[in-house]
Amino acid sequence: MRVGIGVRGAKTGEQTKHQQRTEATRSALLDAAKRIFARDGFEAARIEDIAGATGHTRGAFYAHFNSKVDLFFALFEQETGERLRGLRSIMEQYPSSDGRLRALRKFYVGRASDRQWAMLALEFKLFAWRHPKLRARLARTHRRIREALKLETISQLIPELMKVGRQSREVRRVALEAVLNGLVLEHAYDPEAISQTQAIAVLGRMFDVLMAAKQHAANGSF
Repeated sequence: MRVGIGVRGAKTGEQTKHQQRTEATRSALLDAAKRIFARDGFEAARIEDIAGATGHTRGAFYAHFNSKVDLFFALFEQETGERLRGLRSIMEQYPSSDGRLRALRKFYVGRASDRQWAMLALEFKLFAWRHPKLRARLARTHRRIREALKLETISQLIPELMKVGRQSREVRRVALEAVLNGLVLEHAYDPEAISQTQAIAVLGRMFDVLMAAKQHAANGSF
């Protein structure tokens, strides 16, 4: 009887170690993908290179992901989730909505320094644009992941922003994202034309204008 229990315990231990190795491999693939997507571009990046950077083969890649697109969505979910968990932790330190809105503003403006991730997001959108048959499906998946992650944080901590209507929120979100991506790209391309300090200042002003939720709700704009 004791022997049987010992065997089952050993199997459980082996399964746990296997799960840990599996998770470690998946995590390594995501880290390698982030570097290689940024280095080579999303479309030019090769699965062999991503797998090879972790010491694995294509077989290991396909054990975790169906395609580069599947990998990108997993990477997007991981990166966005980590950022929003950090944002939530910061916002929860403030008792008022005004304080939380200021924390959200600082988070948004700070994204200008995260050039690698902004460029990766642009690369993926360019890939979708070049493949019109995939674009609608990719956009739907992208939107679903983004909304699932973001609304949980923002709706609970700044409920005022959620009362102005989903369309208004989405228009502002897209506008802020477009301004951020454009400024990051322009600064990366020609930092003499627009400096990091200037880009941050513009982002702050745009946030203040577009996130004035109460005023927009009152006058029915957007």
